[in-house]
Amino acid sequence: MQTFFRFFKNIKHSVKAACFGLIFFLLTLTDCTGTPIDNKKLFAIPVKNVVGTEITVQKEVAVNDEEVVIEELIESPEPPVPDGPLLASAFREVWGYVITGRESALTAGMPVSDVCYFSAEIDSYGKLGAVPNRNRISFPGRVHLVIVCHSASLIHFSILPGSRERRELVDDIVAAARNYDGLQINFEGVPARDGDAFVTFLQELRSRLRNKIFSVAIPARTRRITNDVYDYERIKPHVDRMLIMAYDEHWSGSSPGSIASLQWCRNVATYCMNVIGPEKLVMGIPFYGRTWGNYSPSRALIYDSVADIIKERNVKTAREESIPTFDYNVNVQIKVYYEDAYSLTTRMDMYKKMNVSSIGFWRLGQETKDVWKYLHLE
Repeated sequence: MQTFFRFFKNIKHSVKAACFGLIFFLLTLTDCTGTPIDNKKLFAIPVKNVVGTEITVQKEVAVNDEEVVIEELIESPEPPVPDGPLLASAFREVWGYVITGRESALTAGMPVSDVCYFSAEIDSYGKLGAVPNRNRISFPGRVHLVIVCHSASLIHFSILPGSRERRELVDDIVAAARNYDGLQINFEGVPARDGDAFVTFLQELRSRLRNKIFSVAIPARTRRITNDVYDYERIKPHVDRMLIMAYDEHWSGSSPGSIASLQWCRNVATYCMNVIGPEKLVMGIPFYGRTWGNYSPSRALIYDSVADIIKERNVKTAREESIPTFDYNVNVQIKVYYEDAYSLTTRMDMYKKMNVSSIGFWRLGQETKDVWKYLHLE
């Protein structure tokens, strides 16, 4: 033990580095059998925001039965130092999503003009269900009922022109929207050959909703795509607002990157302003971030692969009801991209300078509260 401390004393690093080494030593102490006392490994997680500032967070990760578990924060990260002052912006409309069960995320005094209540869903039979109760939200502005469907086959089944299912679904949606100020359709994954059906479905709803505000949430585009089911030019005449989901530029299955990098957002907004225009355009802004790991342990294994792991890791197997099993540890490097007040206000300022008049946030409750200090309604 004395040799250990003399070793660290001679290292010409900061006091913080020495403390880190001591923590690592204590966490990896083993008993007399050579088995770690704790099945956790300490590693550094580099964190980078959209303006390129990197910070390092220390966390513990345990890998048991091939499952990564991020357990606790060892050291709270210092916020990245912004490259300039935080800029305030004002917009004609500010939309914010509120999900069922998280209504408390909407608080009095927020500079929000429109609330999107998420959500009613289409069931396996093409019927509308799980309609939120409008009375659970106390809000002086406009509240829009959001209808979602994430299944391509179910969307096809439900919007087929001339079908009984479509006729009854339209009736259900119109009835559900009766107590709301507006309605929003959020169908992700419309099948490639159902572009015409989707447009006529929107057209039929528009004709039935009368004076209610009718909006659609659709994916971001930087150019027109051939045979696009979300063709902005075809959809625009049938809705009052088009909320562009300008996020998930990078997603869970992609390489690491910003949820919505500034240059990509600029390209999306440029295209949208040219095709949609400021009156109907609502530029979506993410409040959330994502993580990517350099190793994903969850997978199916053939016997030879299991045998290789046992040999390489020198693990000891046990049995549960005659079924062999074992644990082993791996270090995982995790990359995090997230949104803070600086990145959000920078993006809002960029949109404002591009003459975007309306923005929308996914979703309330995920944000840093500091962002509200720099946002106003016109």
